[in-house]
Amino acid sequence: MAPKVKKPKRTTWKFGLELTHPVKVNGKTGNLGNVVHIECFKNKITVVSKKQFSKRYLKYLTKKYLKKDSLRYWLHVVASDKETYELRYFQISQDEDVSESED
Repeated sequence: MAPKVKKPKRTTWKFGLELTHPVKVNGKTGNLGNVVHIECFKNKITVVSKKQFSKRYLKYLTKKYLKKDSLRYWLHVVASDKETYELRYFQISQDEDVSESED
């Protein structure tokens, strides 16, 4: 009897899947077709568009996703350069927390 080979578990990128549904192309929702491609790498999501696609609209969709999944209190969207956005954790200084607890 041949030994069983373990198949690697499938991983899903929830953010990538959620991003495909509300995107509007030519004024119609869910009209991605061959115009917009969304690719997921290890920790990076790349959106490639053949037509004009607003960076601001992508930021809006990202913030909407963070709010829906209650992540906006921990993460925020930051423009790291002219063509990219990054999700970063809020910087909460612990000195303020200590001084408030002493009062």
